[in-house]
Amino acid sequence: MIAPAFIDRFSTLAPSYDAVLCDVWGVIHNGVAAFPEACNALIRYRDGGGSVLLITNAPRPGSVVLRLLDRLGVPRNAYDDIVSSGDVTRAYIVEHPHKTVFHLGPERDRPIFSDLDVRFAPIEAADYVVCSGLYNDETETPESYRALLEQMRARNLFMLCANPDVVVERGERLIYCAGALADLYGEIGGEVLYAGKPHRPIYTQALARSAALRAKSPPLSRVLAIGDSVRTDLAGATAFGIDCLFVTAGIHAEELGARDDPDPTALNRIFAAAGIAPKAVMRRLMW
Repeated sequence: MIAPAFIDRFSTLAPSYDAVLCDVWGVIHNGVAAFPEACNALIRYRDGGGSVLLITNAPRPGSVVLRLLDRLGVPRNAYDDIVSSGDVTRAYIVEHPHKTVFHLGPERDRPIFSDLDVRFAPIEAADYVVCSGLYNDETETPESYRALLEQMRARNLFMLCANPDVVVERGERLIYCAGALADLYGEIGGEVLYAGKPHRPIYTQALARSAALRAKSPPLSRVLAIGDSVRTDLAGATAFGIDCLFVTAGIHAEELGARDDPDPTALNRIFAAAGIAPKAVMRRLMW
């Protein structure tokens, strides 16, 4: 496997692409505040004629993610539209009416069900499970849920995972996400459908919106994914057939030695273990 090139400026890569599918958490904000240089890079890219679709594993509708980005200080002119795993989850619920749902996740994720004809039920009576996260991601781990997951498995309940991320940054800390629960459920034999990255539905939906913005669908060779996760961003882009720009100062930062000075050997070891490599690597997204 050829080691990807480190680049300092997105401007050197940008002219090769008509559309960017950009990750959100870890690339343009850290859950506490926006990254001004990353936002500026996307603004400059759009000023040059490119379109930017934010593509996120947030278990909420894109309209809710937009309001969160406003609060964090992400300028609206940094992107054209948002596609979330919450949007994909909602589409699944609509396509499976008359089923009862057990919601595994915090109350703040309830907007994922807003305006949908959905009936909730306890675990003993539900038809399937929508998992959006841990009830308390500040104190709990996936092991806290093993007994509940075993109960679900005993009933052969299908799980729809509304956020395939395993961990995400909150400030300088990593917290567990719904993907960690879904992975554990799969390990004990449960059936799981992941609504977001690295799986195809969210990319298909994002490119459909990009095509609507540009009045035509860009060829996959002119589409670039930007992200900080090997498991979701890089794997998803590779499987879908598009290039990826990998940002190191995200969830892999601790593995790489330092947030602003990653170890290239450790980075290439991560790519080699995954059997995939990005088009290029940046420490942080900047123009």
